[in-house]
Amino acid sequence: MRTWYITGGTPGGFGMAYADAALESGDRVVLTTRRPDELGEWAARHGDKALVLPLDVTDTQQIEDTVAEVERRFGGIDVLVNNAGRGWFGSLEGTDDAAVRGMFELNFFAVRAVTRAVLPGMRSRRSGWIVNMSSVAGRVGTVGFGYYTAAKYAVEGFTEVLREEVAPWGIKVLAVEPGAFRTRAYAGFADEPVAESVPEYQAMIDGVRAFMVSQDGKQVGDPDRGVRAVIAAMNQEEPPRRLVLGGPGYEAVAQHLEAMLTELRDQEALARGADFPPGR
Repeated sequence: MRTWYITGGTPGGFGMAYADAALESGDRVVLTTRRPDELGEWAARHGDKALVLPLDVTDTQQIEDTVAEVERRFGGIDVLVNNAGRGWFGSLEGTDDAAVRGMFELNFFAVRAVTRAVLPGMRSRRSGWIVNMSSVAGRVGTVGFGYYTAAKYAVEGFTEVLREEVAPWGIKVLAVEPGAFRTRAYAGFADEPVAESVPEYQAMIDGVRAFMVSQDGKQVGDPDRGVRAVIAAMNQEEPPRRLVLGGPGYEAVAQHLEAMLTELRDQEALARGADFPPGR
């Protein structure tokens, strides 16, 4: 029986979908959340197989204390799912420094902190899985969500290098890149004011917000089916390095990569021409 440690336990979200899938397979789940009262009834249904712990993933001391508690109770963490995160809209020019730093604290530095807390135990046991929830936005820039895009690009780079660094200890790492999924992610945008400080971008941001609100509850992605796809990928003899989730997301990433490859090849002569001539 494996022990899963999952951040971002919000009802209706990917964290809960991971927890339910792990429990169905006979594993134990530790689900962390900023609002543990929301999950009390869910945890009670699963008895000692499910543990809900309060956690603010931007608080490094809380992270270390929570991981230590799980290590003491269950002997180790076998699967880490870095799921906590969220997006805000705003222009790159107009978003204030505090909001940008908050975005990176939640979406990138928290991933780093939780991973660092869990890795010593995994290395000592010479096994483990780390699943980092990125986004299609981590592969294809999303207008109006520029800093969320930047944070997810950072998660992608972190995950790419982490995978190579921890491989000698039998630890596997996967980046998961969902597109639009029917979680609560879009629900909050209806109640969030548009705080754009540069008037020239106001119409663009209003349009982004209106689109997100209009799509709430209509996203084609199913979190439960998405998690089952992730687990199927993890169980492959040669697991992938990254996994895009959802048909529209797959199409967006495929088109983006194909365009990048075409552009790269079109500029090959300029790229190679930057080297010293042969023999120099």
